[in-house]
Amino acid sequence: QVQLVESGGGLVQAGGSLRLSCTVSGRIFRIDAMGWYRQAPGKQRELVATITSGGNTNYADSVKGRFTISRDNAGNTVFLQMNSLKPDDTASYYCNARIKPGLYSQSADYWGKGTLVTVSS
Repeated sequence: QVQLVESGGGLVQAGGSLRLSCTVSGRIFRIDAMGWYRQAPGKQRELVATITSGGNTNYADSVKGRFTISRDNAGNTVFLQMNSLKPDDTASYYCNARIKPGLYSQSADYWGKGTLVTVSS
């Protein structure tokens, strides 16, 4: 079974920075893409940033220029560097990975349990 574990959330003042990490473990043949999503109270979950196995990145307009997504050399950990944080960034942040578990297995999305980011004003 594939497992995703996030870390790095916390409370920070507006204008501050946080770095989130997510490590994937388990039976994995190939990781096609990884990303971060967030969900604020009373809101739907939204895409924050994604990165493919080839290194292509995509960002929500609301975080462009402030957040940076990256992966480690082994490819099993994804990071989200969050700078110039705003109160509107307050949310639970969830790690996502599209994984092909085995050669003859279908790719599927896997999710972490989330890490809370709170930005005070």
